[in-house]
Amino acid sequence: MNARQKRGRRAKQESSTGKRVLIVLLVAVLLLGGLGAGVAVLWSSFGAQVSKAMGWEKNDYEGSGTGSAVVTIREGEIGSDIAASLAKQGVVKTSEAFYDLLLKQDPAVEFQVGSYQLKKQMSAKAALAALQDPKNQIKLTVTIPEGMAARDALARISKVTGIPQADFDAAVKDPSKYGIPKAAPSIEGFLFPATYTFEPGDTAETIIKKMVERMGQALREHGVPEADELRVLTLASIVQREAGSNQADFPKIARVFQNRLDQGMKLQSDATVAYGTGNTHTVWTTEAERADASNKYNTYANPGLPIGPIGLPGDVAIAAAMKPAPGKWLYFVPINLETGETVFSETNEEHEAAVAKLGQWCEAHRAAGGKRCD
Repeated sequence: MNARQKRGRRAKQESSTGKRVLIVLLVAVLLLGGLGAGVAVLWSSFGAQVSKAMGWEKNDYEGSGTGSAVVTIREGEIGSDIAASLAKQGVVKTSEAFYDLLLKQDPAVEFQVGSYQLKKQMSAKAALAALQDPKNQIKLTVTIPEGMAARDALARISKVTGIPQADFDAAVKDPSKYGIPKAAPSIEGFLFPATYTFEPGDTAETIIKKMVERMGQALREHGVPEADELRVLTLASIVQREAGSNQADFPKIARVFQNRLDQGMKLQSDATVAYGTGNTHTVWTTEAERADASNKYNTYANPGLPIGPIGLPGDVAIAAAMKPAPGKWLYFVPINLETGETVFSETNEEHEAAVAKLGQWCEAHRAAGGKRCD
């Protein structure tokens, strides 16, 4: 038995002594005072304690319970805290029943932080067993892939956690409260794409804070200066959306965009145009969309980087934005949308030849019933 358990038992013994004294006094009053208002008042105040102490009423449920209840064990909580939570959620009848049982365990029980799916009206023994069964621990796991737009990521999280989408919409109205640069037009780009396990007690704000902090960790690991975060994430997000599955191409694509920026050329990224139109699921655009200069993300009609990121970049894209590959390329185009094979060119003539290859591939692909070029 550890020191905490010994202190708990002494406290229980002192409490039991106090209850016995209370019972003796109450019984004496009942015997000497007879019937009357005083007896009624005393019984209304102490009757339940007397019934339990005398064994007239049990302080514990029987069986494995019914219904459903979620109980969360938080970092730093001790046995008495957990007992109180179980009683408050209606899992056990009294905190005393559970805590008394807990003190009898040798070796002492160690609880794992997390949320557990239990039942209502469980016996203390059944509740303790359920809390020690990993199968009852709730896992709200969500995977956010690289390149996904923030609004799509939050919609996915909303669906898994049950937190209303409106809560997330409200939580991201002022991105600066999460430490995001005031120049950033939105939360876009600042949520790190990864697999997360959330707790039932999480809110839209705590989830966003966790994802922003994880992105901050990534930025520090890649040596991104705080003053340069918005630029790096904007470039990285374009690389992420424009690149195929071949991660070796990421630094080359970053070099193409950096070379164009250095030479004052427009980036001409279809992915940025599509994002600005509200279409976050494609990089295909129309001639009219590419001509619309009112779209602040349109890098065909507007010079330089767009006003902010167009998705959530991962580690590879951030690294590429920080350290583009050496090269003089000014153009790139995939020539096989299934394999991701991409051609990098230094001249417009070379690029047009590569574009023709893509056209041939798309023609054959459509003829075979494919949809990748649509």
